[in-house]
Amino acid sequence: MSTISKKKMATVKTLYGSFRCVFEPESDMGGFVVESPKVQGAVSWGKNFAEAKRMITEAIEGVVEARAIAEAERQGVVRLTNRSINNRLVRALYPSLRREL
Repeated sequence: MSTISKKKMATVKTLYGSFRCVFEPESDMGGFVVESPKVQGAVSWGKNFAEAKRMITEAIEGVVEARAIAEAERQGVVRLTNRSINNRLVRALYPSLRREL
């Protein structure tokens, strides 16, 4: 017999505004899987609702910051070098650079 998961919707406040998020109970590990449909790539997990909410807030902020950095680099506003890469978001954007840091 399968269990019906009950998704919860909640608005999460971040440094960059408020975002609606979908929280779904995770049957294998427990806790909640959470995503923000309006922010592609913002997915996280938490062992309880409060932790999942904190984790998705961090994920949303990370995606927004990574996109801003990538766009600034594309426009030539910033130029990334190994010495300037000390930000976890930039490392996440450029995984091939992890070995060089």
